Amino acid sequence: MAASLALSSENEALLSHECVVGKDLIHAPGPDFLDRCFVPGSRPPQVLRSLGALYNHGRLAGTGYLSILPVDQGVEHTAGSAFGPNPVYFDPENILKLATEGGCNAVTTTFGSFGAVARQYAHKIPFIVKINHNELLTYPNKFDQIMFGSVRQAWDMGATAVGATIYFGSEESNRQIGDVTQAFEEAHRLGMATVLWCYTRNNAFKTEKTDYHVAADLTGQANHLGVSMGADIIKQKMAANNGGFSALKFGKIFPSMYDKLATEHPIDLARYQVLNCYAGRIGLINSGGESRGATDREDVIRMAIINKRAGGQGLISGRKAFQRSFADGVDLLNAIQNVYLDHSITLA
Repeated sequence: MAASLALSSENEALLSHECVVGKDLIHAPGPDFLDRCFVPGSRPPQVLRSLGALYNHGRLAGTGYLSILPVDQGVEHTAGSAFGPNPVYFDPENILKLATEGGCNAVTTTFGSFGAVARQYAHKIPFIVKINHNELLTYPNKFDQIMFGSVRQAWDMGATAVGATIYFGSEESNRQIGDVTQAFEEAHRLGMATVLWCYTRNNAFKTEKTDYHVAADLTGQANHLGVSMGADIIKQKMAANNGGFSALKFGKIFPSMYDKLATEHPIDLARYQVLNCYAGRIGLINSGGESRGATDREDVIRMAIINKRAGGQGLISGRKAFQRSFADGVDLLNAIQNVYLDHSITLA
């Protein structure tokens, strides 16, 4: 099974897990995903066309899975910290080259990066324009996302979709929800798809023992809010623990959330995230996270297996790909895609 991927023993063990929530309860990805899960709904035909462009591009075209290169860290994390490991990516054209050569379904980056090279690449790969950011020059730093441009501006430069972040749980989250909901409505009116980074952010979510920013129950609820706002694709960090609501003593819980809908196994935690995306009717893509160097390739293969077997639709991995040589970045993106192309890796 999956012999061509040369899996580590840890990753090989992931292939035998069976989820506590059966796969019959979710809408699985597949070549007919748009027909099954979007055509019956209220999205305008132009949005369906844009979703078709995303799902039918790159090495994963026609599979129902997505491989996306996101490079907004120059704003979100400071350009020096993001591009210091590989300064060629200060030039935004190299971002577009990496996504194209890497066989991605789409590339996500900023208004400025797309604005520098849009005419050269708009016909070569779908654009997802990130319309809001957390700038880091306010001191002390705060958990806020502000608009860096308009939805119409993204449409004018040839975007297939717009992306946005909400920091659910932050003091500014109510305003962010209003801003993004309005932006997504306009994007759909113009025929673009929408991708929402559903991140949790509150200092109280991190205790001395556990960081509940990546708890399945908190991230799952963030996903549920995101799909309720009209997101067509949800981006979420991979769950690493559970029980945030009960440990932090807020929100509403029911016992089966923890003993029947999930276990401590990473695939079960990810399945709970998928359940909260309207049982998979809206695709879940997990974030690839920061680069850790030599283990990155094995790490993304592990994350791809977890996401795929849970019923997710792919990975959106940036720093692990662009903070290394161009050739190694292409290889890492292809390694992710190979998991989704391997028919022996099935739903748990």
